[in-house]
Amino acid sequence: MPQLACQNLTLGYEGKTVISNLSFAVNAGDYLCIVGENGAGKSTLMKAILKLKMPASGQIITGDGLAPDEIGYLPQQTVVQKDFPASVREVVRSGCLNRTGLRPYYNHAEKQAAEDNMEKLGIAPLAKRCYRELSGGQQQRTLLARALCAAGRMLLLDEPAAGLDPKAAEDMYAIIAKLNYSGITIIMISHDIAAAVQYASYILHIGSQTALFFGTKTDYLRSKAGHIYAGWR
Repeated sequence: MPQLACQNLTLGYEGKTVISNLSFAVNAGDYLCIVGENGAGKSTLMKAILKLKMPASGQIITGDGLAPDEIGYLPQQTVVQKDFPASVREVVRSGCLNRTGLRPYYNHAEKQAAEDNMEKLGIAPLAKRCYRELSGGQQQRTLLARALCAAGRMLLLDEPAAGLDPKAAEDMYAIIAKLNYSGITIIMISHDIAAAVQYASYILHIGSQTALFFGTKTDYLRSKAGHIYAGWR
């Protein structure tokens, strides 16, 4: 059974339909990149997967034993968030909040998970630094480490390389690919179709209210949408 399946999904906001009758499935260990023009409904779809937005019709089903607390989320960062006055360690540990319940402290396992994820993303030396003093790439690594503290099996990433310089963006994509290689399912929104076809195993290309394509990266590059948007000939 797929780890996540969207069946005949229709989504909208403010009385406007942005996605209609969308169906696709993601299996454990897949790397799905969602691409499309601004306003096509990519972020709306991700919010629906996270149950932050209710579909107008259709359904989203999780399988393979995937639990809500095994899904991590890295949203697009706002200007206010970039100025957050907390240490890197505090930000990363906050990813464990979905498991603490009424407990007003982090237990040993949660603290260790934060340390392990900082080490994994190469930001352990920055643990005591103030988050707002970091570079854009360092901030994104911190937020990704936070998402990993929340995730066990799946990561949802909304434009994780947005606003980064080319080197930092390349490093971020390489880190995400490594996480996928370790077994974590990746669902990533990106405007960078070149990066999508380099790293993803599957592509979902959303157009105006409909899916222009869903399938493997290889088939995408052979498709009409791939020819037009990825510049493949």
